[in-house]
Formats: sequence, structure tokens, C-alpha cells
Amino acid sequence: MSEEARLLLIGYLTKHYGTLKQRIARLVGNNDLASDALHDAWLRLKTHEVEGSIQSPGSYLVRMAINLAVNVQRRQSRSVSIEEIDALADLSDPAPGPAQTAESREEMEILIQWVERMPARRRDIFILVHWEGVTQEEAAQRMGCSKRTVEYELKHAHDQLTARMSRR
Repeated sequence: MSEEARLLLIGYLTKHYGTLKQRIARLVGNNDLASDALHDAWLRLKTHEVEGSIQSPGSYLVRMAINLAVNVQRRQSRSVSIEEIDALADLSDPAPGPAQTAESREEMEILIQWVERMPARRRDIFILVHWEGVTQEEAAQRMGCSKRTVEYELKHAHDQLTARMSRR
């Protein structure tokens, strides 16, 4: 029975290829994928036995081709496309060049000058929190003031630096 079913399916696929391809293309949303899936179905029918009886050869072939198309899509989604490989290969050196290094040094020098012009307590709190990385609570303990004072001084330091940066 399996040889008879296999021959029936191959004959049906050959005779109704165009209609089957249209149905599959509508379902998978891609004409080329539908064509490839039908070709894979034909190859599978040529090399494998079909078990059981087939009530509707068209439905059987469509289901078979859809399953094959889904498998192809899953494999393709796991692989990296050529465009992605090209994009990765074209990455430039992430290290800054001499011009960018010089510009960054100049900006840092300007920032240091601005910080040095702040009132002493504000400057010390700013340096503790932003450059030494201590928490606001720890800065308050070291400076012998409240956390609220630290928050106040940081806010004013940020406002002052923001204003100067926007003018620059």
C-alpha cells in the first residue's frame, strides 16, 4: 500500500504543481519558499515510503510542504546572513584616534577648570561622588554634613556645569 500511496502523491504533485505552489505560497508568504518546499516534498516522496492511506493527496502534500518550509525557516533564522557578516567585518577600530583623544583631553581640562572654580565644599562633594565613586551617604559622613546638603551641592554643581556646557 505504501508504494501505491507514494506513486499517487508523486503523480498528484506533478499534475497539480501550479495549484499546490499557489496554496503554499499564500500560506508561507513567499513564492520561492513554496517552490523549494514542493521540491523538497517531491524529493522526500522519491526517497521515503509513505505509511497509511491518503484520503486527500492535495491536503497531504500542502501539509508536508508547509512542514518542510517551516523547517527551512527555522534553520535560516538560526544562521547569520551574509549582510550581518559583512556588517561585523566592516567594524572600524573602536579605539579613539589621535584627534578624538586630543579633543577628549581638551574637554577634560575645561571640566577640571570649571570644577576648580566651584566653592570648596561643592567641589569636594562633586569629586567624592563623581570621580571617587562614593555614595552620597558616605560623602556626607566624610564631609561632616547631612545627605540633604550633599544632594543640594550636587544639584547646584550639575546646574552650574550644564549652564557652562550649554554656553560653550
